[in-house]
Amino acid sequence: MEPFKNRREAGRRLVRRLEQYAGRKDLLVLALPRGGVPVAYEIATILRAPLDILVVRKLGVPGHEELAMGAIAGGGIRVLHDAVIHAAGLPPDVVDQVTHDEERELLRREEAYRGSRSALPVQDHVVILVDDGLATGSTMRAAIAAIRQCRPAHIIVAVPVASPETCEELRNEADEVYCDMTPTVFFGVGQWYEDFSQTTDEEVRSLLEQAPQGVRHGHDASSSP
Repeated sequence: MEPFKNRREAGRRLVRRLEQYAGRKDLLVLALPRGGVPVAYEIATILRAPLDILVVRKLGVPGHEELAMGAIAGGGIRVLHDAVIHAAGLPPDVVDQVTHDEERELLRREEAYRGSRSALPVQDHVVILVDDGLATGSTMRAAIAAIRQCRPAHIIVAVPVASPETCEELRNEADEVYCDMTPTVFFGVGQWYEDFSQTTDEEVRSLLEQAPQGVRHGHDASSSP
């Protein structure tokens, strides 16, 4: 398996698996910032679909923030990994404090990325959720749960690379899952990119401005994540 040169090249490779959706009027591509945005930009452009973001925040174990004990998304969604929390010996108040801190960052990022623009409608749409890769899949699970509340017609998860176990597990939660690569030896998403430098807030804003746009509505529970 050949590593991706960067996230945008990963999007161009991944979109080959999604060509049957090109040109659909009810299609919406939602990126998980920040790393998912360059991937999703290529997918949205090639499929001629509007692009928006869905901010999801990982809940890291205090002192070992790279280890996910869960994730949150807009709409009050929280997905927890009970096994990780138990193994780390974390009491509920610590989990709640990490959740509170990440909720503030989630709101900050939504404002920073989208500005005054409202979210694109999700209800009755075919939604493609895109990230740059999946390890535990906790952030994507939170994204799926958040979007389910908005009553889409169909939820598709599309990522360039994922562990085989995570890719398979998500098939029980999304309607379709497309993982371009599922290497059996998987230590992390970054090992499958030649350039895995951090996507900046400025790049996220720029790509959202350049991407195809759809009709935007106000933030009501039935039409926006």
